[in-house]
Amino acid sequence: MANKLLIRLYDVGLGDCIYCRIPNAHESGRDFHILIDCGTLSSTDYLEAALDNLKTMLPEIDGKRHVDLLVVTHEHKDHMTGFGLDLWGGLSFGAIWMSAAMDLDHPEAKRAKKLHSFAANAMEQAVRLNLSLSPPLMELAAALALNKNAMKTLRETLPKASKIKPVYVHANAKKTELALPLRGAEVSVLGPEKDIDFYYLGKEGDQTLRRFGFGDTSQPDPSAAVPRPDTVPTPANIDPADFRQLRSRMLSTALAFADLDGKVCNNTSVVLLIEWKGKRLLFVGDAEWDGAYKEGKANCAWNVMWKLRKEKLKGPLAFYKIGHHGSVNATPWGMTPAASAGEPLAILDAILPVQSKAGARAIVSTRRGNYETIPRTDLLAEIGKRVANTRNYADAFKKAGKKTSEVPKFGEFEKESFAQPQPMRTDLERMLQDQKGFIDVEIEG
Repeated sequence: MANKLLIRLYDVGLGDCIYCRIPNAHESGRDFHILIDCGTLSSTDYLEAALDNLKTMLPEIDGKRHVDLLVVTHEHKDHMTGFGLDLWGGLSFGAIWMSAAMDLDHPEAKRAKKLHSFAANAMEQAVRLNLSLSPPLMELAAALALNKNAMKTLRETLPKASKIKPVYVHANAKKTELALPLRGAEVSVLGPEKDIDFYYLGKEGDQTLRRFGFGDTSQPDPSAAVPRPDTVPTPANIDPADFRQLRSRMLSTALAFADLDGKVCNNTSVVLLIEWKGKRLLFVGDAEWDGAYKEGKANCAWNVMWKLRKEKLKGPLAFYKIGHHGSVNATPWGMTPAASAGEPLAILDAILPVQSKAGARAIVSTRRGNYETIPRTDLLAEIGKRVANTRNYADAFKKAGKKTSEVPKFGEFEKESFAQPQPMRTDLERMLQDQKGFIDVEIEG
């Protein structure tokens, strides 16, 4: 309805594409329109369908459908693939925000950028050479792969067409840097912090990078880290078995850096808090959590926010976009039923207290693939105890005449929590709603 805030979570497979409409919040009196991410590791047909629908929701200004604020949370393909596709010619933008970690010239992300470039190129090399990577590593390689077309679109094409400049945002930015034509609503950035290398790599991370050849002006050669098996002859003075082990260790090192980069990239996600008529909505990208904040160490985004932004972060939410497709590492929680203390559970109790369940909503964009932790169904069941818009999918499938055998890896990962109330999931909702393609949540002011 016109007087309700709308969040539309598009089903794009394994990825995020989120539309938010804040009623009457533009300073001109019209609605304010936000798009957060547009990416997938699944078929790009999903993205094309999402953009077709999105255009029907947007106002036409000067002959183009207009988005007031585009936010790209971080540089993973499941959040930005769509920007490398020919989908944007009929749209204009009032502002484009990207994570400070995506700024090539950001002085406090030099090591993070080197790590990302090395890891992405190394994984591209591994895929190109058709090396035997496990299915989860193949998905990691796909997520990390450099998407130069998408970044050119975000840094150059879209800003130029809309006569604006992209803004690389962080939690320390001044209000004037993040000024928007808003009235009756506020959009705050809770992450990442400006000093990316310090908070998300830490001193130990810097030392590790230096030990493996990352200097102030240099970095290892990805092609050397992932050598072609058919172009690297076995040295005459080394036993062939020993050489194979050496090459395996080199690949393992490259994969370890890819894993570290994936973590840093997730933790530098743009975290948005939207406040409207006393309601709080949190969009967290793929921000990760750890046991507690540790000064000078490589920290996770949730712990950094709890340490530095607690007054802004804490407080019951009206809406929570479940992070990282329902992954175990992206919503702080107690992990086990016996856990009753600690920083992660304190964060969850602060933002989604059980006693405020009636006023809270949550949804997740997910797709079961090769990861046991995406989605982590016991986590979704825990969140289901704290929000109102839940489904008992066992009952829903039975009512719809659907078989649980149609759910990927049902016996391995879904069975135990299927009959427990969970937040609405894009993958299962598509199966139940015959290709509707999105989930809507409305918030009353």
